[in-house]
Formats: sequence, C-alpha cells, structure tokens
Amino acid sequence: MPRYFAIAVVLTLIGFAIVGKAMYIMTLKKDYWTQVANRLKRDSVIVKPNRGNILSCDGQLMASSIPEYRVFMDFQASTDDSLGIARRDSIWEEKMDSICNGLNKIFPHRSPEEFKAHLLEGLHKVQKNGKAGARHWPIVKRRIDYNTFCEIHQLPIFRERTYKGGFHWEEYNARRKPFGSLGRRTIGDLFGEIDSAKNGLELAFDKELRGINGLMHRRKVLSKYLDIPVLAPIDGCDIVTTIDVGMQDLAERALIEELKDPQVHGEMGVAILMEVKTGDVKAIVNMTRGEDGEYYEMVNNAISFRCEPGSVFKTASFLVALDDGVIDTTMTINTGCGVMEMHGRPMKDHNWRRGGYGTISVPRALEVSSNIGVSWMIDKHYGSNPTKYVQGLYRIGIHEDLKLPIMGYHPPYIRMPDTKTTDRAKYWSKTTLPWMSIGYETQIAPINTVAFYNAIANDGKMMQPRFVKQLVKNGEVIKEYEPVVLKEQIAKPQAIKTMQTILEHVVSQGLGRKAGSKKFKVAGKTGTAQVADQHGSYHSGVTRYWLSFCGFFPADDPRYTCIVCIRKSGLPASGGGMSGVVFHHIAEGVMARHLKLSVDDARDTASVFIPSVKKGDALAANYVLRNLQVKDYRADDYKASGKAVPDVTGMGARDAVYLLESKGIKTKLKGRGKVKAQSIYAGQPIKQGMVCELTLE
Repeated sequence: MPRYFAIAVVLTLIGFAIVGKAMYIMTLKKDYWTQVANRLKRDSVIVKPNRGNILSCDGQLMASSIPEYRVFMDFQASTDDSLGIARRDSIWEEKMDSICNGLNKIFPHRSPEEFKAHLLEGLHKVQKNGKAGARHWPIVKRRIDYNTFCEIHQLPIFRERTYKGGFHWEEYNARRKPFGSLGRRTIGDLFGEIDSAKNGLELAFDKELRGINGLMHRRKVLSKYLDIPVLAPIDGCDIVTTIDVGMQDLAERALIEELKDPQVHGEMGVAILMEVKTGDVKAIVNMTRGEDGEYYEMVNNAISFRCEPGSVFKTASFLVALDDGVIDTTMTINTGCGVMEMHGRPMKDHNWRRGGYGTISVPRALEVSSNIGVSWMIDKHYGSNPTKYVQGLYRIGIHEDLKLPIMGYHPPYIRMPDTKTTDRAKYWSKTTLPWMSIGYETQIAPINTVAFYNAIANDGKMMQPRFVKQLVKNGEVIKEYEPVVLKEQIAKPQAIKTMQTILEHVVSQGLGRKAGSKKFKVAGKTGTAQVADQHGSYHSGVTRYWLSFCGFFPADDPRYTCIVCIRKSGLPASGGGMSGVVFHHIAEGVMARHLKLSVDDARDTASVFIPSVKKGDALAANYVLRNLQVKDYRADDYKASGKAVPDVTGMGARDAVYLLESKGIKTKLKGRGKVKAQSIYAGQPIKQGMVCELTLE
C-alpha cells in the first residue's frame, strides 16, 4: 500500500503541474501563443480551381486566367526571444540598401529612397499589442505577375523561408484578354480583389467557368509543412462563344473610324452582327467617348440602352399593316407638301422645306422614309382601334423578351392604349399612335431591333440571339447550346416576302444607298431620331440624334443581319449617310471572306498571263510550259503557220534569232533587250533570202 500511495501522490503532483502550466500558458503567455497561432497556416486549406477560358467561335483565346500576386512583409517574423528587436533592426539595417536597389531595378518608377522610406515605415509601425513591426505590410501596392514575383523573391531576406524572413504573398487568378478591349463588355470582367465575376459572359456563366473548390490538409512534420490532398479541385469549363474575332475587329474599326469623323464626332456607337439562320452574334461593339476623346468599351449599350428607335421602327408598322391585310403595294398616299397636321400637331417629312413628296405609293413611303406616309396610313387603319395595332407589334416580335443570359438586358417597352392612367409616361392620347408608328413613344434596345430584322431576313422565323455555343472540358464538348427559335413565324409568308423586297429597294433606290454594295445586294432601313438629353428634355439648346441603319445581306440569300447606331449632338445628322456607311464597310469586309471572284476580273493592261521566255532555247521553254500546263499561244501559232514569219515581239534576242533563222530568215539586231518590233510582220509567207531587222529595247 505505501508503494501505491507514493505512486498516487506523484501522479497527483504531475497532474497539478500540468494544470498549472496550462493556466500559465492561458494567462501570462496568451499573447505570445496567439501571435504564433496567427502565423501558422490553417489545418484545412481551400484549394481554388483554375477558371475556364473564354474562346471565340474558331477556338481563339479571348479570356484566360494567369496567376498574379500581392506581396507582403511580416516584420515580426524574424524576432523571437533569442534574437530580439535589436538583432532584427541590425539585420534590416545591413540588407536595406541592397533590397531597395533591387526593388528599384524591378520597379524603376520608384526610387530606392522611396522604397526605403516605405519599408522603414512598416518596420517601425507600432501594433496594438505594443510591438513594433507590421505583420502584413505591402511591399508594392498592386498585383504583380509571376516573373516579377520570382525576381522579388530572390532579394535578400525575401528569399528566406516565410516564418524566418517574413516574406509572404497572396495568389489570385487574373484574367487576361489577348485581343485587348475587343468585345470587352460582352466577354466581361472580374472584380480583381475578390476574383468575382463582374459582368458580361464572365458573370452569366460564372458557375461553369469557376469550377469546384478542393480541400487540402496541412500538417507540420519536424520543421516543415506537409500538404495532404483530401479533395482535388475541379477546374472550370471553357466556353466557346459565337464571336468571330475577325468580324469583331472589322466592326470595331469601322465604327470608331466613323465616330471620329469631324462631322460626326459621336458620343456613343453600337454595332451588332448576327448570323441569320442561327441567331449567332458574330460581333457586338459598344463604344463610348471618354474624357480624353478616345473611344472605349464602357457599357454594353447594345443590350441595355433603350431609346426611341426612330425610322427603323417604320418597318414594324408596315409589317403589321401588311400582315393584317389593310394595305398592299398598289395603294398610294398623298403626303402633300411635306407637312400635315395630325390631331393638332404638325407631322413633317425630312424634305418638307423642298416641297415634300406629294402622292407616292405605299412601298415608296418606306423607301424615302416618309413620316407622313407611314403615320397617315397607320392612323387611318388603326386610329379607331389602336389596341389592334399594338397587339400586332407584339405579334410580329418587335416587343419580344429575348431572355438574354447577359446581365443588363432590358426588354422593349411598348405600351398598350390607356387613357385613364394618371402616369403621364403611360397616358395614351390621339397623337400617340401616329408618332409611335414612326419610332417615337417607345423604348427599344438595338439588340431587339436587329433580332426583328433578322426574323424578316430568315423568312419570318425569329431566333434568340446566341452568345455561347458550347461548354468544353479537356477538349471534349460536355454541353451544346442549340439555336433557340422564339417565334416560328412572325407574319404571313407573303407579308414577309413583300417586306424583303421593299427593304431591298430602300437601299437600291431609296435613302439607304450608302449602305449598299456593288458586289452583292443589301436590304435595310435607315433611322434618324431626335432623342432626349440626360434630363429627359428634347429642347435644351443642342439637339441630340440617334442615327441607325439596320439590314441584312446579301438580300437574295441573307447570311447576316447588322445594326449600326450612333448618338451625336447637332447637325449634320443622317442615319443612312453615317450609320449606313459603317454598315457598308462591315458588310463588304464580311462578304470579302466568302466571295470567290474570277481571275478574269483582275485583268488589265498591265496584267501578264503568259510567262516571258528569257535567254535560252525557246523550244525547250515551250516544253517546260506545256508540262506546267501553261499554254503559250505563240507555240500554237508556230505549228499552225509553219511557212509563215513567226511573231517574235517580246522575246529575248537569242530566242528570236534562233526561231527566225531556223525558218531560213536572216536577222539583224538593233539595240538591246527584248524585241520591240520586227521589220517583217508576222504571218507573211517566208521567201528565200529574207532579212528581218529586229528592234530591241
């Protein structure tokens, strides 16, 4: 029993010692061990996957992730009870100059003295616990790439292990766009600091691009940390867009060139190019003038900027009337002298100062974009029942919600007749219908207008604009986004056919001539609308215009639909003369990739289709040409006229002499070079003793 009692006493004392030590650590040494714990990595660490790439329709890289770093210094890492602050300061005093000189070589925009002052500030910064030295002091205040990170990591002190030297970093997935700002607002951006999607396709397909986080346990073995994978991260998918880099670049350059024109000096420009059969958006450009006068992709106005579309809306009004059968192409309209009173307000044509158009046919009213012709026609047939007209607009798809995946899209706003509302913006008066018919009193984004015209080009089938075709993982397609049909038929086939013809005439013999091409047929409609300023006023001193042209090409077999919109202040202002010019450049540039012209079109007076035979044997040269399947018309002449003087003009002196003397004709040479003329004309019968003088040049 005494032995057991002694053992019990010893174990009790050991227990009290352990409890006492624990209390000591929890109280007196609490701050020290808290700092140690803060320096240690977490036991379970989330491993971020690689974000997927965004590709063009032909596989070119439009957005990709690369690592970027923010680097920091823990000035307390090298201090412990054995070294002390004095030892730490002496180490930094010894290495400070070489570190600052090294940083200056990496970042030349800051001097060594500036780096030194910045590091000393962090070194002597007093913390809340009374200790000197910042724990998370930024060495540079921006992200750096991998190569720069490696250079900094090689500097004195910074090359030491994290818990000894104090150099540590945070890694981010940065997005890089090889084509710069090309399609930037459609592709989208990330919030840099938190690696979160900001807008565009980056946001719309954030879940697919982001992937799934992994998990890793970190354990300390001896003096090193061992990473033990628990759950491997799953990288994000790549998305294949419908954007064509070549077409996007072409549309952007054409639009910016017109915006910069001194007569235009546009505030904003939009261009959308869509494939007719599939609805694929091949190019989408959003340019806004910055404070420096240059143009940048700031806002995706193509899908978000709703405004009164102007005369491009007249096509919708005509299609409703054609589809309802209230008009046909044989009818005429008396537009008078270009000014007509519509329920107490004057309606004017653009040429009213020149006397107007007088009596014109229904198709001609659209060709010359007559406000009176369109508004009078709609008011006559729908004035007593405007609801039927608005229902017709809904039916033909101009009001369709496209349900785009990109954030910021605003569906069209076309209100139904309501005379009882107290909301002035919704109130329906007698003048609402005629002005709505010509593109006012409505709010429509460019993407809806181009989708509507695309349906006309597609024989009445309305396609949803498609931005993404596929999701790809490790080279394999894991999901296909098929073209989506929003409306099988927006109007009767005959009405669609008639509208296609009228739109073609708008370009060939109407106000849209500048949008046309000599190589292929173009169909479309111009639009010039006066728009409100930022305060909602139309009369603030300077008139602002929304210029547009929307159409498709080639008109006889439509492949692409395109809309170009420009916002500018003051005159001159012409939808056909300004937006139409951009449309022309885009259409010709796109079709140049498809047209296969005959080589005969390149023939001119300077063209050489038969190779010249230089010094050497002409018969041997003919043998070579025949084997190369190059026909030499002179060789055929020689065979057909064996007893006639051959034509040697253009030959070298040696070949010409050989050929003539082989026929028994003596030759005399005058000058140097190739034969320019011969004294005996080709085709004459050969006679004995003939002498032919050759003039060389």
